[in-house]
Order: sequence, then structure tokens, then C-alpha cells
Amino acid sequence: MLLPLDFDNEERNCPICDGKIWKGKKVLIEGVKMTVCNSCAQYGKKLLTKPKSISSHSTHPKSSSRNVINKMEEVEIVPDYAKLIRNVRTLKKLNQDQFAQKLNEKPSLLRRIEAAKVKPTIKLAKKIEKVYNITLLKKSDEIEVNTKKYMKKQTSSTLGDIAFIKKKK
Repeated sequence: MLLPLDFDNEERNCPICDGKIWKGKKVLIEGVKMTVCNSCAQYGKKLLTKPKSISSHSTHPKSSSRNVINKMEEVEIVPDYAKLIRNVRTLKKLNQDQFAQKLNEKPSLLRRIEAAKVKPTIKLAKKIEKVYNITLLKKSDEIEVNTKKYMKKQTSSTLGDIAFIKKKK
């Protein structure tokens, strides 16, 4: 008879589908390491697990990091980035090749960025901001999840209730 893994005498459920975890698999889903059930493990990248070593004393007390949510500051490119880059280039009286040379980037990439065919990466946008003293990045609005709405329907919400999972083709 298989029983769910016993972690501190609490029942373990999959954060994606809310099913019981019999033998959990550690995976990386959208940058988050988690233990999920066997059927949900296909949605993430499998992580290698090392066997736990048993030590006679603990160096640090364990904190309950499950309840702590780290809010990461995210930035995004402003919508009119192409116009801003073109304007700063013309104000400095540079052609696209000279502009690209100052940034140590390919001129073809900057042509496509100015034509709004390609969005610059965050790294490149920061480089342009630094060299030409313009603002291309803004803080993105944080996604707000109305937890009260989910708590009314069931006793707990799972990651699967909130996130949309992209299936591999």
C-alpha cells in the first residue's frame, strides 16, 4: 500500500493540480523549484536531487520559507522605445552605424529595433539608457491575485489555479 510522503505529519498536495503527492519529483517550472506529482512533472525541467546527508547538529534553524513570497522587481520596455531611440540618435547627429559602434552592438540589430521589428533586451536597454541618458525601462505593474476569490471556492488555492501552463509542442 502506497502512502503519501510524510513531511512533518502534514499532507502534501501538488501545487499545480492539487493532487496527492505519492512520490514527488523536483522540477523547475518558470524559474520556480517545486516538488510536484508525477503527472505534473512533464510541465517543468527535471532537477537532479542529491541524497540528504544526516548531520549530528544543525547550523541554522529552518525558517518557514513556504509562507514567504519574495516580490521581485520587474521592468519592461516602454511601448515607444523605437521612437525614443531614433530621436536620441538624430539629436546626437549620429548615423545608425556610429550609434551601434558606441554601444558595441551590430548595426543591423539597432536598425531592426528602430523599425520596431525587434524589442531590445533588458540588458541592451540598460546599456542604451546609460550611454545616451534616456529612459527605456519602466517598472511593470505587479500581477495582483485576488486570493479571497479563490479562498471562497475551496479551502486552498494552488499554483495551477492561478498560472497558465504552456504545453511543449
